[in-house]
Amino acid sequence: MTLLFTILLRKSSFINMSKDTINNALPAFHLLIPAAGLGTRIGNDIPKQYIKIMGKTVLEHTLDKFYNHYDLLSVTIIIDEAHHDFYTPLQNHYKNLNFVSGSKTRKKSVYNGLDSLSHIENNDIILIHDAARMMVQRHDIDALLKAMIKNDAATLASPLYDSIVQDNKTLNRESLYAIQTPQAFQFALIKKAHESFKDDASYTDDASLVRDLGHKVEIIPASRHNIKITTNEDLEWANKIMTNTYETRVGSGFDVHAFERETTARKLMLGGIHIEHEYALAGHSDADVVLHAITDALLGTINKGDIGTLFPPSDPQWKDMDSAHFLSHTIDLLSENNVIVNFIDVTIMAEEPKIGPHRDAMQQRIAEITTLDKSRISIKATTTEKLGFTGRKEGIACQAIATVQIPC
Repeated sequence: MTLLFTILLRKSSFINMSKDTINNALPAFHLLIPAAGLGTRIGNDIPKQYIKIMGKTVLEHTLDKFYNHYDLLSVTIIIDEAHHDFYTPLQNHYKNLNFVSGSKTRKKSVYNGLDSLSHIENNDIILIHDAARMMVQRHDIDALLKAMIKNDAATLASPLYDSIVQDNKTLNRESLYAIQTPQAFQFALIKKAHESFKDDASYTDDASLVRDLGHKVEIIPASRHNIKITTNEDLEWANKIMTNTYETRVGSGFDVHAFERETTARKLMLGGIHIEHEYALAGHSDADVVLHAITDALLGTINKGDIGTLFPPSDPQWKDMDSAHFLSHTIDLLSENNVIVNFIDVTIMAEEPKIGPHRDAMQQRIAEITTLDKSRISIKATTTEKLGFTGRKEGIACQAIATVQIPC
């Protein structure tokens, strides 16, 4: 028996943001990842999707390629119950897991997955992606989504560069593609295709079902790096590429805001949560000194300036803006550049309010905004022994350190 679980994700909101600030609009989508296979051809005691590369399983690397995408609505993963010890730890890093029964073959598992998605509308877009294709590129995902604006079905595919011979006859490689995933479909269409060919075991991918139903499947040329790990040679190649193409970077951020002493309707916001206090912090946005410092630290890892560069205080559209928007947008920028955020460490400097009672709520809120696990966010607090402006209770300062893995 296999299990299937769903990760319902927070949908970010960029209300009042300019079109220049966020990406050109792409359609929202749901994601289905078949991950119940045994991977016997790789010759390992561990199923290939749970083999670790650079400290993360293949499946985790695959999830990370999508999990921070702004347009992602939900993720559904098909899991074999026999792999309980391997997939259970995912619950510590990816929230809201919903378990339901799957099946033994990929085709039947995908159908069971589709059949279980009661929260998806007929016109919604669903991407189906192999768990073992952990090197899919963000720009290819976006190109696929863009194609779905005008199509009911589309698939990534790699152009063929080698000469192809069939029955001693050379074929025209200009019209040939190696089909990849993700494949994108209108939900009602792919479900109907699976139902129409439910008893035919000859199909090896979902796009061919739709094609044989009489619908066009748009071909989106994609990177050759988007291989499916099938053999040990594939695994060694992927390991070499991942090891050689990622470097560790550390970014730092520091921010200061004074208390607003005048009577005001503003609230004191720290770490994305409201804290009851006599005074709020002064600033053009909501003046959340914690989220500002984290945003600057993350922007530093990709050399994109600071929060004032992207969201200048001279621009009235950011007046009283929730700083969660700034941090969410920064996470999107990192995701577009295939950056993996490993850890965020925060030190808040203030005589008041006391941070300890609010630490857990701050961690939880920052985890929601960044889509990181709570265990990857550290919140510390200190006073300055009554020295300086924080010691005189005139404001709050915050320092943040972010550690990431970034493609070379």
